[in-house]
Amino acid sequence: MCVRRFQTRSNMSIVAITLLAGVIGVLAGGLVNACLLRTRDGLAFTFGRKKCVTCARPMAIADHVPVISYLRLKGKCRRCSSVIPWQYVAVEVAMGVLFAAFAYRAATDGNLPEFVSVYPWHTERLALFIRDAIMAMLLIPIFMFDYRASVIPDRLSIPAVIIALLMNVAMGADVNNLLLGGLGIGSFFAVQFLASRGTWVGGGDIRMGLLIGFLLGFELGLVALLLSYVFGSIAGMYLILSGKRDMHSHVPFGTFLVLGTFVAMFEVLALF
Repeated sequence: MCVRRFQTRSNMSIVAITLLAGVIGVLAGGLVNACLLRTRDGLAFTFGRKKCVTCARPMAIADHVPVISYLRLKGKCRRCSSVIPWQYVAVEVAMGVLFAAFAYRAATDGNLPEFVSVYPWHTERLALFIRDAIMAMLLIPIFMFDYRASVIPDRLSIPAVIIALLMNVAMGADVNNLLLGGLGIGSFFAVQFLASRGTWVGGGDIRMGLLIGFLLGFELGLVALLLSYVFGSIAGMYLILSGKRDMHSHVPFGTFLVLGTFVAMFEVLALF
């Protein structure tokens, strides 16, 4: 009876932590949105209150509540009634889901990296969640920048590379594995960049290669890379068959690198 009661309390704690992390993630998504100025032509960094992309007026303080404000306003600006881009709520929801998933993984025994303690509530698990949360706050904007403007900003990718490497080393990850992954995958893109003079891949892809390797290590980094090409191929085939793109159209590959990285972080393939 005591064991069953303890397990029930433990499960309730995990649920509470997961939900709390999800709420924090949604709020973090609102913060990310506040630091990105969305325009019809692309994305650029800005700080301060959100502004309507049509009338350029600052949004009311009451309209800054993530997700809820979007639903309450029915996706339209309070002042000019123009449609608010779906990216606002998409970023907030994505951040909430990721934070919740990161917290659940850290609080349970599901697919933890080998260098993280197997003991519940260990400080290494908290460090793992913090690392993953920081990565999400950097990778989601990278996704949006590349999706909208086909550019991966240095101010996002370089800090992400440094943070991933330092935090993994601090948590006890195999340094040789991290270096092999980062330098190996980064070199893979660097060779393509030099061979094509920047037409096949860009400098941002090289930095993403470093990030993937330093974050995931060599083996999982290769999984993330493979998944990125699979996702990119599927999206490319869909765009061509639907007539939205042709064989010579540019598709921002950084978005698929981000997706592949997130999937590999959870080691989903290990479940099969």
